[in-house]
Amino acid sequence: MIGPVLPSAGALRPLGLDQVRLTGGFWGERQERNARATIPHAHHWLEETGWLGNFQLAATDDLTPHRRHGREFSDSEVYKLAEAMAWETARGGSAPLDELSTVVAAAQEPGGYLNTMFGRPGQQPRYSDLTWGHELYCYGHLVQAGVARLRGGVRDALTNAAIRAADHVCVEFGPTGRQALCGHPEIEMALVELYRATGTARYLDQARLFLDRRGQATLPDIELGRAYFQDDVPIRERTAFAGHAVRALYLACGAVDVAVETGDDKLLAAVVRQWERTVAARTYLTGGMGSRHEGEAFGDDFELPADRAYIETCAAVASVMLSWRLLLATGEARFADLAERTLYNVVAASTSLDGRAFFYTNPLQQRSPGEALDRSRPWPRASSSERAPWRDVSCCPTNVARTLASLGGYVATEDGGGLQLHQYASGTVTSGDTTLTVATGYPWGGVVRISVDRTGDAPWGLSLRVPAWAGEAQLVTPEGTKRVKPGYTVVSRAWRAGDQIRLKLPVAPRWTEPDPRIDAVRGCAAVERGPLVYCAESVDHDPAVALDAVNVDRAAPVAERPLPALGRDVVALVVDRDRSEPNGDVPPPTTDAAGNGWPYGSHSTADPEPGNVTLVPYHLWANRGPATMRVWLPVAPR
Repeated sequence: MIGPVLPSAGALRPLGLDQVRLTGGFWGERQERNARATIPHAHHWLEETGWLGNFQLAATDDLTPHRRHGREFSDSEVYKLAEAMAWETARGGSAPLDELSTVVAAAQEPGGYLNTMFGRPGQQPRYSDLTWGHELYCYGHLVQAGVARLRGGVRDALTNAAIRAADHVCVEFGPTGRQALCGHPEIEMALVELYRATGTARYLDQARLFLDRRGQATLPDIELGRAYFQDDVPIRERTAFAGHAVRALYLACGAVDVAVETGDDKLLAAVVRQWERTVAARTYLTGGMGSRHEGEAFGDDFELPADRAYIETCAAVASVMLSWRLLLATGEARFADLAERTLYNVVAASTSLDGRAFFYTNPLQQRSPGEALDRSRPWPRASSSERAPWRDVSCCPTNVARTLASLGGYVATEDGGGLQLHQYASGTVTSGDTTLTVATGYPWGGVVRISVDRTGDAPWGLSLRVPAWAGEAQLVTPEGTKRVKPGYTVVSRAWRAGDQIRLKLPVAPRWTEPDPRIDAVRGCAAVERGPLVYCAESVDHDPAVALDAVNVDRAAPVAERPLPALGRDVVALVVDRDRSEPNGDVPPPTTDAAGNGWPYGSHSTADPEPGNVTLVPYHLWANRGPATMRVWLPVAPR
């Protein structure tokens, strides 16, 4: 089986890339664009920036500090691209991985050490900066690339390098080695996956050892606190995800993997408990996580500002990875619900329509349109009002590339009773003697058609997920039509080739209110349609209409209209602005009682001009030039 997460136990068994083929539609088109544009684009920039060249210099012993390019973690971007190429090849595509594998392997030192930042003349010694150096983090991505290659049936220079590196880590950081860990979790889940791929127990043992060391104040205290590294509290004692969002979510993935492989139900329960509180109080409407620019971190409960939201793309990828692991372990639909929300509204938002520019952060409000970015050079900052072709820290493009290349491995599962569909995408699903064809216009349309192309004689059950947002749905089977509630609905029967069923999800627009404890958006509302979050973007409005001054009328109906400028099937929405006090578009300056400029006091919150507000799917904003944007819209008081 070919897939990114293949546990040996759990409620569900995932179907791999060799069993799930995406063919067109929302995700199939993005997977094709990823192969055609994003992977070559990332390869170009790794060469352009010299990050790939670091390995070539290291192989010839010509890598000195002044010749090395990129940050301390730039090696990991090469490994993530290699993983994306491996999955792309494994799913039947093509990617020039052989040359890249050879370049990486040639830089490996005797004993398995592999890093272009440390250990050579003029560089810091190996493992002299575990707090910030990212050496073990980089190994984690190397190992994941090697696992992808192994599962594709290939044993080459990349897989050998990954195994040698993992063996080196087990010696260097094992029970009798350095009693230390990395400032950035990642290697834990990679080692478990290598154990799953090879059956070598020491990799699982080392992953568990790293987990047990974390939370023991092994790393130094810093201005952001040890919570930044998740080294302040043992993972079993945590109550919510905290600190650097990507680090926290990667660590949770590794903890779930270890828990599943060792039968540690208490550890699994601890991660589920942390996930529950994080989703209930620290997660954005889009599914995004991470509310603080300082430390790229989770905030306190209900600290979810819209304009200062960080929501790193890599954190969204990590959240999907975690949700999938928890779904496999428990079989509970809520984990697939969050994965769907995050995929459609953050992962899909991260990449431009041409596949060659990317968001690092994903705020829910953009106050300034900014300027068009120069696509000929990397962008130095994480935040921008447009997607950048590359950044000085470009962890997100390669992370999205490997996720989309392996996306077929996050769609369907099986168990002793049959098959389960968790995400709806056009394509084929095969398990044993059964093949299904899924045809859908989702998320633009709510109908999902499943046809049985072939199957055996024994009866089995097909489980379909009804998302929590749907309230209920309509299911049409050979036995008739019925209403079904959120969660999994199971159709069990003796299937025959040619049988068809239809799931009709209500993708009509709906208003959503925030929890009143979220101070930043109190008095606002958002619009969703199916799994998509919508936003207002200034390019759709007269320049005189300031989005900061717009109030919407929730009592008016929400209309739909096509928006071909952003895609063939894209649905835009139109909502009414409040019709109070028609005085012109731009509100007057705010003043105090004496007429002095002062933004506090008794001021009307009514929108001064009646009219409409056009809403576009959040994942498509910023594809038509610089713009302001907002998801949460003020609702005029009545």
